[in-house]
Amino acid sequence: MFGDYSLADLSSIFVMQGFAGLILFSVFVLMALGLAIIFGQMGVINMAHGEFMILGAYMTWMTSGFFQNYLPSLFSGYFFVAMIVAFVAAGALGMLVEWALIRHLYKRPLDTLLATWGLSLILQQAYRSIFGAREVGVELPEWMMGSWQVTDSIQIPINGMFVMALTILITIAVAYILYKSRWGKQVRAVVQNRAMAGAVGINTEKVDRYTFGLGCGIAGVAGSAFTMIGSTGPTSGQLYIVDTFLVVVFGGAASLFGTIASAFTISQARSTLEFFLSGSMAQVITLLAIVGILMLRPQGLFALKVRK
Repeated sequence: MFGDYSLADLSSIFVMQGFAGLILFSVFVLMALGLAIIFGQMGVINMAHGEFMILGAYMTWMTSGFFQNYLPSLFSGYFFVAMIVAFVAAGALGMLVEWALIRHLYKRPLDTLLATWGLSLILQQAYRSIFGAREVGVELPEWMMGSWQVTDSIQIPINGMFVMALTILITIAVAYILYKSRWGKQVRAVVQNRAMAGAVGINTEKVDRYTFGLGCGIAGVAGSAFTMIGSTGPTSGQLYIVDTFLVVVFGGAASLFGTIASAFTISQARSTLEFFLSGSMAQVITLLAIVGILMLRPQGLFALKVRK
């Protein structure tokens, strides 16, 4: 596999593919952050998480069209507005779903899996009815196109650097909210001991609703990033839900650092292997390696100790 390349060529390939995997890494991190928050706190297996991501992608597409048609002079900055719209839309839908469906199924993980799987099918059909069955693409602002020429053989995509910076900012914001804010302390108290948290006056139902909304909102932002690597269709979210669960389980549920480390490892491995092999073989090899590691460490890379 490597025999046809010199050491210099391999170095350039690894660097190029590493930066090419930045957007995939960003999508994985943002998707897995939301899923880790939901799964880590509430134990809810949200099989509809990919549809919240696609809702964010559709909101980005609609925002792009709105700026093109009505505010062309401001089109260069539409993506920042689109991310806010995606977060609000996905977060609001997530809170509605938690109130109407999820809150009735706590402590019943199999039921939440089946219910959210059904919800994903409903949302897919809703997207198909509202936006059409054909996939749509987003036109990026001119300043996000092209690449930065580092050396003669290494180019870094500008949109990859932008999404990477965005992911870092969102990760820092989520870490601050969970570890420094009053609400974050309530969330961690509910994670560690729900009964005791309720006994000291924490409204656990309200914490659950806002947590579910936050996780879905982050998935909506992941949808905005997703528009840079693929077309948006009603079933596009299902292509990433398995990878997202893989990231969460491999990193360790409820571990923020574990989620980031796992997303980086998986995205970079897949990006590099896809250069030398087919995309399906790269995914199979990555999956087999992760399964092997989980057999030795089933709790994930960075598992948190939780009081039972």
